[in-house]
Amino acid sequence: MKKNRIRVIALGVFLNHGRILVFQGHDPVDGDTFFRPLGGGVKFGETGENALIREIREELGLEIKKPRYLGTLENIFVFMGEPGHEVVLVYYARFVDTKIYEETNLHYVESEGEEMPCQWLALEDVEKKKLHLYPLGLYELLMDTNEKGS
Repeated sequence: MKKNRIRVIALGVFLNHGRILVFQGHDPVDGDTFFRPLGGGVKFGETGENALIREIREELGLEIKKPRYLGTLENIFVFMGEPGHEVVLVYYARFVDTKIYEETNLHYVESEGEEMPCQWLALEDVEKKKLHLYPLGLYELLMDTNEKGS
């Protein structure tokens, strides 16, 4: 991430029986272990929706149905000792291939070529076990959306 820049990203919320698809990250500087939905950067001239479709295709090699916008979160953070600032466009998304929801060993490939495992994380564990789901405010957005029946 370039210093002193605000990065716009699009993240996909894939839900499956009370679980959300995430990757597990770790900050070796502060020791924080965290979970984040899949997605990535929005390129100049690209919509958040199209960025999410592209990122999932690139990272997982999978197609998704038309994502539905849920909201925007602002994420100001420190990772590996460096400050970061993101505007996060959050979308509810579904895979075209429904067999994916039965998979337990999903992997995605980051832009740097690093392969990372994904997992279905129980949303109830986020609150019960005090797990860090990033960006901050995502869990509350999902609970608020769920309460409204969206």
